[in-house]
Amino acid sequence: MSQTREKFATQVNAEILSAVRTLAEKEGRQLQALMDEALADLIEKHKNAKPRPHVMGAYFASNEKYGHLYKKLAE
Repeated sequence: MSQTREKFATQVNAEILSAVRTLAEKEGRQLQALMDEALADLIEKHKNAKPRPHVMGAYFASNEKYGHLYKKLAE
C-alpha cells in the first residue's frame, strides 16, 4: 500500500540535522524515513503523556497545604 506523502519545509538546528543525517547514513535509511519515525514517536509520546512523579508530588503537597485557599480563589 502506498501512503500519500506531503512536502513541507521547516528549519532545524544545524547540529540536530547533522546528527540525523549521520544516523540515516549509518543505518542505510533515507532521511525522510527517520523524520517519519521521529514525528510518529513524538505524536505517540504526547498521546500517552503522564505527569512526572515529582511534579505530581509537588502538586499533591501544594494542594494539601493550600487546598482551602485554592477553593476560595476558585469561587
